[in-house]
Amino acid sequence: MTTNDGQNQKGNPARLLIRITRDTLPQVKDKYPFIYLERGRLEIDDSSVKWIDCDCNVVRLPIAMLNCVLLGPGTSVTHEAIKVMAAANCNICWVAEDSMMFFAAGQTPTSNTRNFRHQMMMSADPDKSLDVARRMFAYRFPDVELKNKSLKQLMGMEGLRVRQLYEQKAAEYHVGWKGRQFVPGKFEMSDTTNRILTAANAALYSIISSAVHSMGYSPHIGFIHSGSPLPFVYDLADLYKAELCIDLAFAMTATMAGQYGRHKLASEFRKRVIEIDLLGSIGPDIESLLGK
Repeated sequence: MTTNDGQNQKGNPARLLIRITRDTLPQVKDKYPFIYLERGRLEIDDSSVKWIDCDCNVVRLPIAMLNCVLLGPGTSVTHEAIKVMAAANCNICWVAEDSMMFFAAGQTPTSNTRNFRHQMMMSADPDKSLDVARRMFAYRFPDVELKNKSLKQLMGMEGLRVRQLYEQKAAEYHVGWKGRQFVPGKFEMSDTTNRILTAANAALYSIISSAVHSMGYSPHIGFIHSGSPLPFVYDLADLYKAELCIDLAFAMTATMAGQYGRHKLASEFRKRVIEIDLLGSIGPDIESLLGK
């Protein structure tokens, strides 16, 4: 098995319980964030989901304890495996190598329309939508009065804040910085810091997409971002990027001495996700932002 830190590990032999009720269904906050799999096959063996990698290693996966499985290149999955994972409320995302691009997510059968309807109603009302956007920006500007700020003004403030944060982190970690640069399809052409930022951002989008789907919200209805595939996911990701992605990128550039290491990056990113309790924060943050 290739986990999100690229290591081959032994799986948990515990059996899955196929029959599960809504009361006993694991919540997003109670689960392990994610694992990344590539070049292998997911299938069922006596009520357990097993992963068979390209070297024919077989590992049983503790699906009930996973929030999300990220399927990378060269993976296949059986119909029965999807059924068992859905019953355990384990989300599935299809991603590019090392989760650097998010392609699609499976919808869990536990979702209902209550959260989606509330999100849609808040978005459809211009005043309420702006209130949500202001609450999102208040996370980054806790000491600034935002009540009379327009969305354009808020976005201008955020752009300046992020540019200053890049420069601050570059100086703190003594890393050269020429600005944020990313050309789709040319990941290897970027410098180390930009490559880490791109990879960490993509992994963050995958985790948030999984959580948003599992809670019955829509990733397509945003309050700040628009004209993009996952505006609500991008809205939420900006709440956590400073620590999870930006600080990580400059810190790891310094420790990697210019050599990009994807496995080390995945391991460090996972540690930060767990340290800040990302999965435990997303649900309450959404409820607070949407005024629930």
